[in-house]
Amino acid sequence: MEVQIFGVRKNPDTRKALRFFAERRIKVHFVDLQERPASPGELRRFADKFGVAALVDRTSRRFAEWGLGAARLSDAAWLARLAEEPLLLSQPLVRYQQRLAVGNAEPVWREWTGR
Repeated sequence: MEVQIFGVRKNPDTRKALRFFAERRIKVHFVDLQERPASPGELRRFADKFGVAALVDRTSRRFAEWGLGAARLSDAAWLARLAEEPLLLSQPLVRYQQRLAVGNAEPVWREWTGR
């Protein structure tokens, strides 16, 4: 079993995900979004399942700094903005085969691992 985690190491929920899988000795491929942003295709995969609104972290400092509270952007515009500015993403984005999870989704991760 191998999972892929997209996030930023400073994010507490990303650290929880990394710790969760490390404690269970599950191989993790970590993609640091500050070094290499997620591709638009990868973001689209998560958006297709959860919707673009679920990918936007409206509580993040970056969201407030950019004054996006009143922004009314199309889904395509949001995806483009999320691809260029990963700190606006809800983190972590976790993928196991074709299964996806957004944020701190420990019950979902437990289902995947069978533990």
